[in-house]
Amino acid sequence: MKEFMTMCEACNPGEMEFLQAVSEVVESVQPVLDRHPEYRKAKILERMVEPERIIICRVPWVDDKGEVQINRGYRIQINGAIGPYKGGFRFHPSVNMSILKFLAFEQQFKNALTTLPMGGAKGGSNFDPKGKSDNEVMKFCQSFMMEIWRHIGPDTDVPAGDIGVGRREIGYMFGMYKKLKNEFTGVLTGKGREWGGSLIRPEATGYGAVYFASEMLGTRNETMEGKICLVSGSGNVAQFTVEKILELGGKVVTLSDSSGYIYDESGITREKLDYVMQLKNVERGRIKEYADKYRDAVYTPIDPGQDGNPLWNHKAHCAFPSATQNEINGKDASNLVKNGVYVVSEGANMPTTPEGVEIFVDKKVLYGPGKAANAGGVSVSGLEMTQNSMRMSWSREEVDAHLQKIMKSIHRACVDAAMEYGTPGNYVNGANIAGFVKIAEAMLAQGIV
Repeated sequence: MKEFMTMCEACNPGEMEFLQAVSEVVESVQPVLDRHPEYRKAKILERMVEPERIIICRVPWVDDKGEVQINRGYRIQINGAIGPYKGGFRFHPSVNMSILKFLAFEQQFKNALTTLPMGGAKGGSNFDPKGKSDNEVMKFCQSFMMEIWRHIGPDTDVPAGDIGVGRREIGYMFGMYKKLKNEFTGVLTGKGREWGGSLIRPEATGYGAVYFASEMLGTRNETMEGKICLVSGSGNVAQFTVEKILELGGKVVTLSDSSGYIYDESGITREKLDYVMQLKNVERGRIKEYADKYRDAVYTPIDPGQDGNPLWNHKAHCAFPSATQNEINGKDASNLVKNGVYVVSEGANMPTTPEGVEIFVDKKVLYGPGKAANAGGVSVSGLEMTQNSMRMSWSREEVDAHLQKIMKSIHRACVDAAMEYGTPGNYVNGANIAGFVKIAEAMLAQGIV
């Protein structure tokens, strides 16, 4: 492991997020490699960490003032052994090679866990849609697709949305792709219902994280009923995580954005959630306004430089980190355990640092890592691909039933893999091993390509 990580660090200098993701997987799959010398001989792990293809492009566009703007665009196609590349586009100022490589690396295992035939990819740009007019977003999306279109397709690479990329952005990109290719295909997922989208897709990541938490609780003969929950973020994933928790009888007391968080001891009701959705999805406001409207709630600003996030220092049973990577460090993890949290289901990608993960595993927390717990989003994206291929649409109930079945299957795969390799109850090892073995077997069967 040490030799392998030294090699990775030399090949990927300064890419801390990527190296963190690789290190976690390598540690988990060490016993798999020991048991399967054929994986070592075929250099399966070495090939998994090296993307099959990286596209970097210049994205020029003209803003509403008539000034030329330039952003950088990316698409990282990391592994296509089990199906067309699949993974979201992220538009955010923080986007860089390290973040996208870590997301693509995680995506290949997440997609393998879903039971659907999808390879791993990720992409995006350092473009920030916040504060931009619809016209500016459209111009950027069209310019971005002018470069990316030749590398994607319904049987090649099917991107979706991610942070900063919702139905509006998907629509603009889909329109330009359709114009360039002169064909109507299911090349993007997260589309509008009227033009090929799937019901439940916006809700899927949040719903899936709660379904996965319910499956973990089921191993202790418990349910979500009556559980007090901490949720971070206030975007799409967080909103629908709250919605599903309420539906299953739980109580949510926190939400956050980049500036701070609110603590509502009385609980975020359906009415309050509707306000958050209006505030965030329509008005593009800040979570602080929640505390202005609901006086019993307490708003606390967060200093990005401080050690730890006070959101994770409240008494609760369950935590759903749904904002961004590395939002729970060792101090936060200790606070969660100290305050009674024994279920953590990650709605975001890699929101817990290695120190935090170690604490959760050591304390026997029911800890669902992102590649398993938040796989509901890409699962319904895969179901959207299926519907597009069949030229038909499923009802909300049909899609939700498929989603619940997939999350149960992912949970079972994690439990079985962890048990088989001697770490029962360790969902980190279970998720990494189950995803790794499925991809490894496909790569082995297809030769050195």
